Amino acid sequence: HTREMGGDPTRDAPFFFSKPRDAIVNADATEAAMTLVDYPTFTNNLHYEVELVVAIGKGGSAIDVNDAMNYVYGYAVGIDLTRRDLQSEAKKAGRPWDAAKGFDQSAPISSIVPATADGDADVADATVPLAAMKMQFPNQASPQIWKTENLSISCHVNDELRQQGKLSDMVWSVPEVISILSEQNRLEPGDLIFTGTPSGVGLIVAGDVVDGNISTSTSGDDHGDQTLNSNFAFPSVKFRMK
Repeated sequence: HTREMGGDPTRDAPFFFSKPRDAIVNADATEAAMTLVDYPTFTNNLHYEVELVVAIGKGGSAIDVNDAMNYVYGYAVGIDLTRRDLQSEAKKAGRPWDAAKGFDQSAPISSIVPATADGDADVADATVPLAAMKMQFPNQASPQIWKTENLSISCHVNDELRQQGKLSDMVWSVPEVISILSEQNRLEPGDLIFTGTPSGVGLIVAGDVVDGNISTSTSGDDHGDQTLNSNFAFPSVKFRMK
């Protein structure tokens, strides 16, 4: 995706932006009724970007890359919704991307899979607890999935594959992202970090169904909740634009 947007992933440092808390939408694919997401105002060019999401379990700043995994609560799949027309205008004018990225319901997300069987006690005591974001916490253990060779992240729109890439191809690993971001901003329990997207981002309109998942499938056709091994099942994010 960095190349799609004119950047050089072999050289460019990670670039961070923020979304407000009300950007989060619980859009787990297992919900009985499909989640509806409002099509935002002030755009005629809304784009999807599927991403691995890292949930932070304890606070810290200037975190050493070798210690970064101790700050991870768990993982989810999210869709970064972007007003691409506003982003393009902001880039041309040298302005911040706030209006393009940080709007209501701009971050639909699946349930969160803890990185350890018990999760992290700090989450329950967070000022903005993950539970307040209507998340679920399956009692399942997850591996360090960002470096698992056979896992792909993909996005379907109306059952058509639009994005797919290997998690192991991430330019910056999860520990590196956490470490670099914590140099700029203190991280707190409940923070959610969207880690970047593969190529294939594109337009969605009202009525479209967006489905993002992580799986062992190489074709990307086997979407929905994915069982990755005997102890680990990864949820999907799924919603309809209205």
